[in-house]
Amino acid sequence: MLQALDPEAVAAFLRTADLASFTRAAEALGTTQSLVSTRIRRLEDRLGKMLLQRHPRLVRLTPEGERFVPAARELMAAHGKAASVFETAPERMAIGISEQAVGAEIPTLLARLASSHPDVLLTLRIEPSLALEAAFERGELDVVIIRRLTPGRTGEVLREDGFGWFAAERLPRRPGEPLPLISLMPDCWLRQHGMAALDRAGLAWREAFIGGGMAAVLAAIAGGLGIAPLATRLAPPGTVEIGRDWGLPELGSSCVVMRSQLATPRARALLRELAAAFRAG
Repeated sequence: MLQALDPEAVAAFLRTADLASFTRAAEALGTTQSLVSTRIRRLEDRLGKMLLQRHPRLVRLTPEGERFVPAARELMAAHGKAASVFETAPERMAIGISEQAVGAEIPTLLARLASSHPDVLLTLRIEPSLALEAAFERGELDVVIIRRLTPGRTGEVLREDGFGWFAAERLPRRPGEPLPLISLMPDCWLRQHGMAALDRAGLAWREAFIGGGMAAVLAAIAGGLGIAPLATRLAPPGTVEIGRDWGLPELGSSCVVMRSQLATPRARALLRELAAAFRAG
C-alpha cells in the first residue's frame, strides 16, 4: 500500500520543477537546498519513480515527473484549501509588474503564484516602470517589480540584464536610410534610452512600430518590422542581436528590482517565490 505523501515534499518538487533549480526552490520555500533535495528523494522513494533529472546546472522533469505534476498541483490545491478553512478572509495584495522586467509571461507567472497561494487575493497592474514606482510611492501598490538603469537606493535587486539591439534574422540592413525603431509605448524609458543613444551616435531613426504590450512588440520584431532595444533575456526566438554588425551604440545593462511594503507571513511567503522566479529567469 502506498504511504501518504508528505505535502512539504510535494511542494518542494513543484517549486523545483517550476524553477528548474534546487537553489531557487529553496529560496522560494524559505528553506535550504539540502532539505529540498532530501524531501524530493523521499518523495521519489515513496512513489518508486524518479521525478527529476539532476544535472550540475539544470534540473529537468523525467517523463514520470511530467505525469506527476498535474496530480501534485491538485494535491497541493486541496491541501491549501483544507489548511485555510478556518482562517480569516484572504489577504489582498496589489502587485505592479513592468513588462520591461518580465516580458510576455506575466499571466503564466501570476497564475502559478495564485495557484500556490490560494490564501492571497492578487490584483495586478501592468504599466511602465516609472508609472509603477510612482504608484508605489503613493501607496496604491503593495509590491512592484520594475526595471532600472541603476540599482537605486531602495528595493531588492533580483537580476541584472544586458541590453542589445534585436531584429529578425531576415531584416535587411539599408545603409543611408533611417533605422526602423520598435518600442513598447511612447513614455517607455527604454525607448527614450535607445533613441538618446542613437542621437548621440549621430544615427538617423524613425518610428516603425509602437506596441500596446510586450507581446505585440515581440511579434513586431519577429515579423521583421524593425529593430528594438531589449533586455537580452526577453528577445523572442528567431531574432538576433545586430548592434555590433550594424554599428549601433552600446546600451549597457539594467537591474530588475522589487519593492515591497508588506510584512505578513503570507505575503513574505509569496514574495520569496516571486523573487525566486525572477532570479531563475
